[in-house]
Amino acid sequence: MGAPHARPLRARGRRWRPLASLVKVPKPRRRRIKPWSVAEAGQFLTDAAAREDHLFAAWVLVLSLGLRRSEVLGLTWKSVDFERGELHVDHQIQRAGRQILHRETKTEDSDDFLPLPALCLKALRMRRAQQIGDRKAAGELWQNSHDLVFTTKYGTPIEPGNMTRMFALRARRAGLRVIPLRNTRHTCSSLLVALKVHPKVAQRILRHSQIAMPMEVYAEASEEEVRDAIGKLSDAMGGTG
Repeated sequence: MGAPHARPLRARGRRWRPLASLVKVPKPRRRRIKPWSVAEAGQFLTDAAAREDHLFAAWVLVLSLGLRRSEVLGLTWKSVDFERGELHVDHQIQRAGRQILHRETKTEDSDDFLPLPALCLKALRMRRAQQIGDRKAAGELWQNSHDLVFTTKYGTPIEPGNMTRMFALRARRAGLRVIPLRNTRHTCSSLLVALKVHPKVAQRILRHSQIAMPMEVYAEASEEEVRDAIGKLSDAMGGTG
């Protein structure tokens, strides 16, 4: 009779694993993106204004008020009070599968009035004139059912991803280093700090529940303080209009 087949030896109670699986690989650090300076933000807006960019007012709002992409695209003309100089951030545009949805903002902190400096008011008036021209040119093809401030030339909502791509394109065109659109909120925050705006006032403008600044006790920000802070930011970014 032949010898029985040899079986591979295996340590009792142990499972052998590859050596590589025992080595812990450190997670790569996320590269910190430096926000734009006051000069860089001003250069971007100056270039956009000179080219009569249809999204000029959108760029003004994200840079000077720290509005999110979804909030800017969701703005309606009812949200803008030209007489009182206020903006009501109460809607947003979001993509859900194959649909673009116009929804109300989720929290009361986001649903708030913000004072509009002269730069923002002028940009929004320019945008309204542009849209009136677009509507006349589109004729029966016009489809702005939600009365949105920022639309395509046919009145349809702007694809959120397209706005992100356009921001990068506009930055390169202005001769600037490209930063992510979402980092404009950090740019706005940095600009407010650079302008020595009180942390509590900056917190109100950016609508943060908390803000990482080197002060533990915040004073209550009055409406006049908030208006003054945004006005200073507007002046630093290219004039009051």
